[in-house]
Amino acid sequence: MSGSSILAGKAAPTALPATYVTASGMPRYHPVSQALHWLNAALVLAVLPLAWVAISLPPTPAKGSMFVLHKSVGLTILAIVVLRIVWRMVRPAPPDPQAPRLLTLIGRVNHYLLYAIFLIMPISGYLLSALSGRDTPYFWLFTIPGLPKDDASQKVFESIHVFGQWLVYALVLLHVAGTAWHLIVRRDGLLERMLPVQDGRGRIR
Repeated sequence: MSGSSILAGKAAPTALPATYVTASGMPRYHPVSQALHWLNAALVLAVLPLAWVAISLPPTPAKGSMFVLHKSVGLTILAIVVLRIVWRMVRPAPPDPQAPRLLTLIGRVNHYLLYAIFLIMPISGYLLSALSGRDTPYFWLFTIPGLPKDDASQKVFESIHVFGQWLVYALVLLHVAGTAWHLIVRRDGLLERMLPVQDGRGRIR
């Protein structure tokens, strides 16, 4: 089995190591990579509705609270993405599964663009707020200082942030569609690489 190391004449280890393979033989992502991926996904699913609700509310304390939550979740996404990039440098992703070359290229580009947009959106969102001269509370735990008021620069980052949301929708939709294609059409076990081991067939990498 590719990616396995089983000593001849000895039974396979029963304890699951930090890295292992799927039942179909593909190497899984490291558990830390899995955890960061799903935490990132959950926060993205939260940050968008928080923005929609905050924008739709009239000027009330509730509106301010929703924006605090939106900004705080966004900054958390920024921290997680930076951590994911650093972790990926330490622990590279497993090889891509066999698939048509063009689709593999699309998937890889989509992956890098997701990293990029999840950096751009929180940074532009923070600057959009900070350049109005306002501080940014982080979950009411502490405050990130604002910047000197600059209307011209604020409009630039507002445009980036508003346009960026459409890129988020498009890239996430493409990512989900690609995963569904592997799951439903190819049935190649790709999704299992990003899930914790469930069948007890893990092997030392």
